[in-house]
Amino acid sequence: MNQITGRRPSLWLRFIIMLVLVAALLGGLVWFNLFKDRMIHQFMGGQSEPVATVTAATVASQDWNPGIAAVGSLRAVRAVDLSSEVAGLVRRVGFVSGQGVVAGQRLIELNDDVERAQLRSLETAHQLARQTLERDRQLLAIQAATAAQLESDEADLRAKAAQVEAQRALVDKKTLVAPFAGRIGISTVAPGQYVNPGDHLANVQDLDRLVIDFAVPQGLAPQARLRAPVELRIDAWPERVFAGEVSAINATVDTDTRNLQVEARVQNPRHQLLPGMFAHVTLLSTRPQTLVTVPQTAVAFNPYGAMVYLVKEAKGADGKVLLSAQQVVVKTGATRGDQVAILQGLKAGDRVVTSGQLKLHNGTPLVIDNSVVPANDPDPHPQDL
Repeated sequence: MNQITGRRPSLWLRFIIMLVLVAALLGGLVWFNLFKDRMIHQFMGGQSEPVATVTAATVASQDWNPGIAAVGSLRAVRAVDLSSEVAGLVRRVGFVSGQGVVAGQRLIELNDDVERAQLRSLETAHQLARQTLERDRQLLAIQAATAAQLESDEADLRAKAAQVEAQRALVDKKTLVAPFAGRIGISTVAPGQYVNPGDHLANVQDLDRLVIDFAVPQGLAPQARLRAPVELRIDAWPERVFAGEVSAINATVDTDTRNLQVEARVQNPRHQLLPGMFAHVTLLSTRPQTLVTVPQTAVAFNPYGAMVYLVKEAKGADGKVLLSAQQVVVKTGATRGDQVAILQGLKAGDRVVTSGQLKLHNGTPLVIDNSVVPANDPDPHPQDL
């Protein structure tokens, strides 16, 4: 009994010590959770934010002739694939591939000996019918022929004349002529070759006037007007800009693409442009504007819109000028070369970051290094490497 009573104080002491240790541990955890943010903030407060190195450019106002950029292909105003309406053997080829031809020039002649012989026979019969009609008219004057006979002679004469015209047309079909002046393409037709109706024999293109076909979105359809100026740039002539004007606008919008088809004519007196060439087209406005522009690399696009980083200046405690980034939402307009027009959000004279935006946020300290800057050319041209 005494032994049991003597052990109880020792057990209660151990229990109390354990409770104190658990309470101390729980209190330490609560204290740590309450004050860890403050401790981290105090610790980081002594650290300086890293400085970001970027390139920057000054926003400028420029004269801008707003236009719609598109792509299209050239074709001749007058172009035709020549083929024969009748079958026959080629007797003569009157052109050289790739050279110019004049309107009415005899290009290909088929063998027409049989048709011409038949034509002479029909012309003889027509002449005989004419003589018969004249003789019966004289006989009718002396009551030696009837009016019915005279009417039969007149009908026979008209029938013979129609047969002569039909045969002469068949003979003409044996000769293929140039429908207009232009340049003839490469042809493999040779004398002695037999051709069937519809066979492709040659191609003639009028290169003096070309047409560029392109499309504009339906939202920009009001800017497509007859006689509106257009500019063309061709890869074959990178230094030249060819001028034209809108000559036709389609009456309907394509239901698949929701684009409006537009046609513009281009004068080509030196024949530098060829049908089938790919062209970059700019449909110009007749009212130039003065707009604020920045390099396209300065604008970052996200689901909420477009934004740029302004370079802000402030004096530090030691009097030095400190640079920092400030995010600004902008409204962009048309693009031109390496530039984009800013309609809202910037003004001339502002400085914007043109590269290095990925590491920026509001207040990031900046250092500007413009030793290598992004392109800012309104009319860039490809360069050989």
